Amino acid sequence: MSLKTVLILLGLALATIFALVCVLLTRERAEAAPRSCQHLPPEQEDTEDGRSLVFADLTPEEMSQVVRYLRGNLGVPLADASRAKPSDNCIASVDLQVPAKAEALRFLDGGGARPAREALAVLYFGNQADPNITEYVVGPLPMPAYHRDVTVQKYGGKLPFHRRPVTGKEYIDIIALVQRELRKAPRFLAACCESDGTNLVILTTAPRGFKSGDRKTWFVLFHNVAGTGYYLSPVGLEVLVDHGDLQVSRWQLHKVFYNGRYFASTGDLEQEFAAGALKVVRLEQPQADAVLGSMRPRRPPGSPGPLQFEPQGPRYSVSDNRVTFQGWSIAFGMNPNTGPRLFDIRYRGERIVYELSLQEALALYGSNCPGGMSTRYLDGSFGIGRFAYELVRGLDCPYTATYVDRHYLAETDTPKTNQNSLCIFEHDSALPLRRHFSDSQSLYYGGLRKNTLVIRTISTLINYDYIWDFMFHSSGAVEVRVHATGYISSSFFHGQGTDYGNRVGPHTLGTMHLHHIHYKVDLDVDGQLNSLETQDMEYEFVKDPWSAQNTIERPHLRRERLEKEDEAAFPLNAPMPRYLSFVSPNPNKWEHPRSYRIQIISFAGKHLPTSSSMERSISWGRYQLAVTRRKEEEPTSTSIYNQNDPWTPTVAFADFINNETITSQDLVAWITVGFLHVPHAEDVPNTVTVGNGVGFFLRPYNYFNEDPSVHSSDSVYFSSEQDAGACEANPLACLSSAAACAPRLPPFHFGGFLNL
Repeated sequence: MSLKTVLILLGLALATIFALVCVLLTRERAEAAPRSCQHLPPEQEDTEDGRSLVFADLTPEEMSQVVRYLRGNLGVPLADASRAKPSDNCIASVDLQVPAKAEALRFLDGGGARPAREALAVLYFGNQADPNITEYVVGPLPMPAYHRDVTVQKYGGKLPFHRRPVTGKEYIDIIALVQRELRKAPRFLAACCESDGTNLVILTTAPRGFKSGDRKTWFVLFHNVAGTGYYLSPVGLEVLVDHGDLQVSRWQLHKVFYNGRYFASTGDLEQEFAAGALKVVRLEQPQADAVLGSMRPRRPPGSPGPLQFEPQGPRYSVSDNRVTFQGWSIAFGMNPNTGPRLFDIRYRGERIVYELSLQEALALYGSNCPGGMSTRYLDGSFGIGRFAYELVRGLDCPYTATYVDRHYLAETDTPKTNQNSLCIFEHDSALPLRRHFSDSQSLYYGGLRKNTLVIRTISTLINYDYIWDFMFHSSGAVEVRVHATGYISSSFFHGQGTDYGNRVGPHTLGTMHLHHIHYKVDLDVDGQLNSLETQDMEYEFVKDPWSAQNTIERPHLRRERLEKEDEAAFPLNAPMPRYLSFVSPNPNKWEHPRSYRIQIISFAGKHLPTSSSMERSISWGRYQLAVTRRKEEEPTSTSIYNQNDPWTPTVAFADFINNETITSQDLVAWITVGFLHVPHAEDVPNTVTVGNGVGFFLRPYNYFNEDPSVHSSDSVYFSSEQDAGACEANPLACLSSAAACAPRLPPFHFGGFLNL
């Protein structure tokens, strides 16, 4: 064999070896790289042919049609609310007019006609001899042909114009007035705040005065620092503005407060300073990298934390405004004022709740500064649903959650969209829903993971962020929870400030306040006609029956049916029966009434004294729970008009309770939860959600014959006689193969700043 032949054969051998190595390396890489998760369609739930759309929020097209109709059929000029002066007429908001319950149920359950789809339009008529607020029902959608004035029907009379919420345009005009007034105190501002006024921002308070008709608001001034919350940087200056006149040119600055003293005007403040008669606390303009409350990261990113994902795709299904999950069916929506609302909540085909909706969020403050001491925010008037902005994927909700857009029309003739502002996901709580390890007689393990469907949205209401959760468990329980986070509000620290909170910065007082949240729960337990039953324990002292020589303290169950509304109104923070249930007249297999129990988790502060002139406007806060007969004319416990006229409330919840019979009636539970918050150093930069969550449960109580979660396909059971590592005996043993895939994560995107 020639040398040339040998070299050729050697080259071919080397090429073959190289090719084999490449193949092996490629195969190893392919085997090492996890395959992409293959999504399977969720289990088919019941088909309902779009019936839940009767509760669906208005579409942008429907809102626009309502605006066009009103502009063409009211016969009066209508300014765009985004530019309207108080002396103009304008469309303030357009929302769904929820159909009457009887009409909706005839359609949902009895094969009746679909209720007409209608909108509720709120208009401000400032350009009239008698300025007023008017509400119209407009329909049918999508092509309106009629409107009817429902103001008198709903409220018993006309709505005075001064009760209207403050619009964005009104705030712009107030800011301009304050800026003009600040220019009258240039030397003072330079000395106190290193400012000419342009780098100061104002924060509104509410309510606005002390009697019906007032529209006088204290505004608190803060240093404005780009990229951080200004709420922790008060400068000690507050101003009282009278903006009640329909003519903006007649608005006036009525009073000035600085560092514990009151002045008639900014001019007087400047004169006192120039005369050396004013003690000034000199503040430097904060820098973004060192300002109190900065949320900028202080360390570089670390390794990613645990990630929740669905190996075979979501096990829930979302269609239009309806989500289904392992027997649950819920119609969801968002009121631009009051926030999230759920309807027609069913489990295993049976309606449990007709309506579950947020009603109001109260934040009531204390301080030794005028703005703080007079603040009682009723957030519904600002817009709990309207200010539910886009959620941040992977932080506000799991990265792979389903995100849903919400639309609203408020203070403009053009509908707006908050993209991805509601999320839906299945949550593994890393806690057994139930389990048992048997170590005697037969040896086995049985259990079920606590996996929950969550519907979540988050509202940013000036400084605070409220996380609203609605959770649905495989045990048939509904859990409602709210967490508070965001920035605390603050006052300038002076005098005896620590009587009203804690000092959290050089000149910053974290002011004490309470958060009280109100919900409406229209339970329909095995039908509409329910009664209210309480159960609690007592000890009875008995002689032991086998010898009669010893005493036994035996717990005894005390049951009671409540007959009247007055009996079913439980004062806030007072003892309440530990078990309280909506009961059906129908028994379960064991001859107990089918029931759902209400269990409240709350540590609310004290309610405003009933002697207060504004207490009736928040009289829902008197009660941790009140059960009333459901009435179509009592749809909500409060009104957006209560904020600016709490002294003559448009809706006073206390009037709902008039001792009517509540046995075998369609009943509503009105629930208050909340907490007292005394801010402390650890609330900077933000209040944390840990320990700041409250809510309630709706739990089946003899509603079923056994725990319905026994039918869950996630159940685990294996005995000592089985191979627990085998898939056919234990589904947990299948995870290593079933979940050995890489989640398909969509690219991160956030557009939440675009719609502001």
